[in-house]
Amino acid sequence: MRLSKGQFYFAMTMLGCLFFIFGFVTWLNGTLIPFFKLACQISTFQALWVTFAFYISYFIMAFPSALVLKKTGYKNGISLGLAIMALGSIIFIPAAYERMYLLFLTGLFVQGTGLALLQTAVNPYVTILGPEHSAAKRISVMGICNKIAGILSPIILGSIILKNIDQIIKQLENVTNDKNVILDQLSERLIFPYITMAIILTLLAFATKFIKLPDIKAAESPFKTKKSIFHFPYLILGVIAMFLYVGAEVIAGDTIILYGQSLGIPLSKAKFFTSLTLSSMILGYILGIMVIPRIISQSRALAYSAISGIAFAIAAILTQGLVSITFIALLGFSNAIMWPAIWPLSIKHLGSYTEKGAAFLIMAILGGAILPPLYGWLSQLPNLNNKQAYIILLPMYAYILFFAVKGHKITSWKKNQCCPVTSNIVD
Repeated sequence: MRLSKGQFYFAMTMLGCLFFIFGFVTWLNGTLIPFFKLACQISTFQALWVTFAFYISYFIMAFPSALVLKKTGYKNGISLGLAIMALGSIIFIPAAYERMYLLFLTGLFVQGTGLALLQTAVNPYVTILGPEHSAAKRISVMGICNKIAGILSPIILGSIILKNIDQIIKQLENVTNDKNVILDQLSERLIFPYITMAIILTLLAFATKFIKLPDIKAAESPFKTKKSIFHFPYLILGVIAMFLYVGAEVIAGDTIILYGQSLGIPLSKAKFFTSLTLSSMILGYILGIMVIPRIISQSRALAYSAISGIAFAIAAILTQGLVSITFIALLGFSNAIMWPAIWPLSIKHLGSYTEKGAAFLIMAILGGAILPPLYGWLSQLPNLNNKQAYIILLPMYAYILFFAVKGHKITSWKKNQCCPVTSNIVD
């Protein structure tokens, strides 16, 4: 179905609003990690279970979400996803009163469940909304909406829950009997923002009932002989690339505050570092919109991004202080085009398997659950520290480079066969 300009821009505007919501909720984690570490008196490794609880829901709920969407339809699926996110926000309220870390993690899992439903629907929709060769450009526009929200959310939440945080840390160091009282008061700072979030998400869930979006379908696959989703090697290789990319993005965005603290930078200043990472991502998205596909293809943009990721990670490890932190923030620039490029390169020509392929890619967000805690574990080894643990990023970016150069062209498991039709579209 060919859309009119009016239908196209209306759909892009509505989808941009949804991506703003994705970003606002997702990038709160960078602020919550140091907050829970202090309020719940836990280790860095334990605090990074925030990312595990949030992102593991994508892995568990991706295929159930695809089944739900078949029954509810696109619009009702969006409404349900927003309602589930509101429920996750409500769980934060008793968790804050009881200062119960496990209940906080439960709330994050429920929020992630709602997002899994939304992402399973929205990402393939953006991909097939227009020509395949410019899909990365459209997803980059969505990424800007996502990361603008990501910049705003930690600043807004940080100004509420991390207010006067350095004084509170000093106060906790000098008291013994009243420590739990101070920590309880700190935990309760989460109540107002999450009540507000629950109300807004509930209102949006009702509002989406009145949104009209055009109904579009993926093109038929030219690979008529493929009888299973596992017969598309470039999809499976793309799922691995997505797993590693999400892990790299979350490590760069959600550990930078803790890294700053490990260098002796006060939390009152370090709390803004996640926003620096997201700002550099926006610059990457803008560049992607300007050059894809007019100047370079999606695959080449992905390759250059992976190379820059390797360079910035090495520079962060070899430099000191604020310079090292700056290179971690610049990883946001490297990561920006990865999601927009991996999606279309992975689900092209899937035809009737597009929905399942999208579910696999959503499951790959599991990388955000597994890899950041692994970084946290490495940082606590006797011979390593927060900075040296960033070495975990090097093999991750190296694989993404392989996928960009060769992996996305492999259409058969036999002798690494590549399809010229596939190559013509993306190279």
